Amino acid sequence: MEKMDLPESEWRKRLSPEQYNVLREGGTERAFAGIYNDNKAPGDYHCAGCGALLFKSDAKYDSGSGWPSFIKPADTDAVVEHRDVSHGMVRTEVRCAKCDGHLGHVFPDGPAETGLRYCMNSVALDFEGQ
Repeated sequence: MEKMDLPESEWRKRLSPEQYNVLREGGTERAFAGIYNDNKAPGDYHCAGCGALLFKSDAKYDSGSGWPSFIKPADTDAVVEHRDVSHGMVRTEVRCAKCDGHLGHVFPDGPAETGLRYCMNSVALDFEGQ
């Protein structure tokens, strides 16, 4: 996948302030506040920063966490994971492989199929229904 590298001034033009905070500064939206938390429609979830396909609706489930949760990305190359030791915790951050936008975190407490819970911020995603 070809990387997308823009100056921060361009990201500020392209993204809303909330999207910029999450995607470029690693922020988090409030639990249960995101528009895709309860979305059950079939379709694909793309990066709100660059449009890359990240997740498919058949991998989405209701984790009860307050954020859209998935058992796996659409493709193993769609996201990259990094160790995150911020806020006094050790977690695994998930970023878009194309634009390096912060999406959320992955946790090892998901359903049996993968055992993973990709806990994403709605504001970092765009949904394309089928």
